[in-house]
Amino acid sequence: MLAGIAFFVALGFGIVIPAIPIFARSFDVSALAASSVVSAFALMRFIASPGAGWLTDRFGERVILATGLAIVAGSSALAGLSQNFGQLLILRGIGGVGSSMFTVAALALLLRVVAAEQRGRASAAFQAGFLFGGVTGPAVGGLVLAWSFRAPFFVYAATLTAAMIIALVFLTRAHLVEEEAAVAANESPADASKTAELVRFLRMPAYRAALGVNFLNGFVTFGIRAALIPLFVIEGLRQDAALSGFAFLFAAAAQALALIPAGRMADLRGRRPAMIIGIVATIVGMSVLVLADVVSGQTTVGTLLLFLAMSILGVALAYRSSAPAAAVGDLMGGRRGGLPIAVFQMMSDLGSVIGPLLAGYLLDTAGFSWAFFIGAAVSVVVLLVVVRSPETLHRSEKT
Repeated sequence: MLAGIAFFVALGFGIVIPAIPIFARSFDVSALAASSVVSAFALMRFIASPGAGWLTDRFGERVILATGLAIVAGSSALAGLSQNFGQLLILRGIGGVGSSMFTVAALALLLRVVAAEQRGRASAAFQAGFLFGGVTGPAVGGLVLAWSFRAPFFVYAATLTAAMIIALVFLTRAHLVEEEAAVAANESPADASKTAELVRFLRMPAYRAALGVNFLNGFVTFGIRAALIPLFVIEGLRQDAALSGFAFLFAAAAQALALIPAGRMADLRGRRPAMIIGIVATIVGMSVLVLADVVSGQTTVGTLLLFLAMSILGVALAYRSSAPAAAVGDLMGGRRGGLPIAVFQMMSDLGSVIGPLLAGYLLDTAGFSWAFFIGAAVSVVVLLVVVRSPETLHRSEKT
């Protein structure tokens, strides 16, 4: 059911994401301002995450998950009716609050019902739901975007409504309580206050490494890539806006192909090696984007390099997404831990806030190459943190 929910969320997101910076630009604003629409969504997710963690612990994952989806659906429909840049910015920010509630609740539920030896594959299966939607969404999004800059927001609202219905109808506590009890009984560490628990987590190098990788996910994938690729297609390669949708399709397809091997590797070889592979691939993918800008005057070559880079970044995300979540699940040990998961999610949101703003600033002042280069530079820093962190999957669990 979580994979089904993820499918509808990603389907709508894949449709709307190419439209956001282009729709923002239609109000005659700078690249930095257009990128801030992506950052506003992520900023509100970041601010709302601690509250989402508290609400998840207080009212349960299912209720908060469905409520979050309803908020994003409503705000997206209204965003499609925006008459000025300010309205679009505010409504995307409201959507960020609902998105935080959905994300924290869904991940908290997933990690509570899956044992350690399958967490990598379970995280990959959850991501596969996003991926099936992600493969379909950009292709449909290119067609919808060619019709209207506003239409993708309404389609996104419809797919989120479908996800909310699945959560309310099929995701009942009766189906989950037995699995939750079994995992907690086998793995749960001693109880502690919420604040003390978070402090304990922050002292763990493995948790800090997972936070760093999730920051990179937000910075590159939901920040630089989402904010710049649609603009690069139009302003750098001078191609039709619909091409950006197909570029995201290539990235999603590559991620889909790599997701199951990535999850299996995280369970059999460890979380740390999978994260390292994902970060190295990110460095390569961002470097290819720099090269695509260098040769952007040769439209055909630049376009081929764009699709190659997006494919590499798709594979990179497959390894970067399942392994850190599984590592956090290892450290949680089957307990309900809304706050550590909320902080984990906050790092992705922080990257999503900083990434578009920094990339937009570099685009305005130095061009696309420097904006893409910063993604590779941050990846190198995160790689050093992960290399120095311990493995969370114990040898006795590597079966």
